[in-house]
Amino acid sequence: MKNFQRFLESTLLSATMNEQEVNSLVREAIEEQFVGVCVPPFWVKKVNRELQEEDIQLVTVIGFPFGYTDTGTKVFETKEAIRQGADELDLVWSQTAFHSGMNWPKIEIAQISKICHEEGRILKVIIETANLTKDQMRDACLICQDAGADFVKTSTGFASGGAKVEDIQIMRSTLSSNVGIKASGGIKTFDFAQQLIQAGADRIGTSSAKKLLEEWRNQIL
Repeated sequence: MKNFQRFLESTLLSATMNEQEVNSLVREAIEEQFVGVCVPPFWVKKVNRELQEEDIQLVTVIGFPFGYTDTGTKVFETKEAIRQGADELDLVWSQTAFHSGMNWPKIEIAQISKICHEEGRILKVIIETANLTKDQMRDACLICQDAGADFVKTSTGFASGGAKVEDIQIMRSTLSSNVGIKASGGIKTFDFAQQLIQAGADRIGTSSAKKLLEEWRNQIL
């Protein structure tokens, strides 16, 4: 596998994260040229200043971690994150609306997709696969695709489970080829990341990006 680091989004979304950890995240991303760094909205402005002209995507989250906030709030979060320099937005979709049988998730994603695309930004939608059956996962993927999402993402890291190879296979077989898949949640080894990529993942969101890259280098040397 060539350029493994370009699959990696180095992620820091813990409740107790501090500025020193953010600084370390950015430094490693620049040194290793990860495809992106994912931070909470609070840190977007700072990270945007530090990444400057680097070819590294600045990613943040919207409606995190449960997607409970109403659409108006998510729209505001999206616009503010873009204003502060976010390149990609990882939106937690309205799980409560989906599990209530409402059409609202599609409407919400379409609204936020329009905002992102008008500003030349990428929208990823987190469907929280741990809370879905296989059939629900397929339905969720099609909703995201039809509403204009650029990627569908497995997990927030706050549910009972994270990315699974089987889930990625289901998602890839359901989505069209122009919709990417971001695997996230519990990805701690290169071997597991490789399995997810082979199953169809285009991005790997992980708090262990540096460790995974070192394992990859050890295998190819």
